[in-house]
Amino acid sequence: MKSTIEYTHLAGDGEPVVLIHGIGHRRQAWGEVPALLHARGHDVYVVDLPGHGSSPVPARPDGYSMSSHAEQFERLFRQLGIDRPHVVGNSLGGAMALELARRGIVRSATVLSPAGFFPVLHLPNVAANLLFMKAGSHLPEALHRRLNAHVWFRKLAFRSLYTHPDKVAAEDAVADTLNLRRAKGFWPHFVRATFLRVTGHVIVPTTIAWGDTDRLLLPSEAKIARERLPEATHVSLPDCGHCPQIDHPDLVIDAITATMTRSEDKTAV
Repeated sequence: MKSTIEYTHLAGDGEPVVLIHGIGHRRQAWGEVPALLHARGHDVYVVDLPGHGSSPVPARPDGYSMSSHAEQFERLFRQLGIDRPHVVGNSLGGAMALELARRGIVRSATVLSPAGFFPVLHLPNVAANLLFMKAGSHLPEALHRRLNAHVWFRKLAFRSLYTHPDKVAAEDAVADTLNLRRAKGFWPHFVRATFLRVTGHVIVPTTIAWGDTDRLLLPSEAKIARERLPEATHVSLPDCGHCPQIDHPDLVIDAITATMTRSEDKTAV
């Protein structure tokens, strides 16, 4: 069965890296990170999760569960001819990356503010922020274009995702919003995320990096991640929100590089 996950490929001679975005987002959510990795020689694949961006909704027997997505990614890797790539995930994509790391089908995992660690008391905050953005996405496109032309509006609309929403260009803000409106995978993942709990231990070098000003998945959840996955390396990203790849892409590249280095050291032993 062929994978239907759409992707952008930046061909390089180095080790392959796969980037996985979060709920309601799209492959463009990675900002400068793909180009920075490619500049270091890596073979970079930036994907759209099923039901997001250009990827169609999964057709049976595929679905939206973590295990089904992992199987879809395994098929994509075989289809692309890449063996155990490094994987980087943000939010829901972070939980997905941890599932791949648990299965050992990737070489390393770098995850940014991953889903799956929030306590029940944090659920209203997560739901309120996501539903605010989802509801707002249904405003007329012309209004989105007019409002997003103003930095003050981007700071308001995207405060739960970025510490520095002003770094998101107006055109990108509009495109992200329209993508959220159209993402058919949003609701299935939103419902499942309520029950998502990451507990399985990872068996490859893994870094869990949390933005210290994350307003969506709160920084205190990093403590829960440390308790559940003590075998991973845990770091805090200063002056970063839920999507640190936009706030400070250099810090994200540093975290990815350090994780890859540990993978190389483990292979050499």
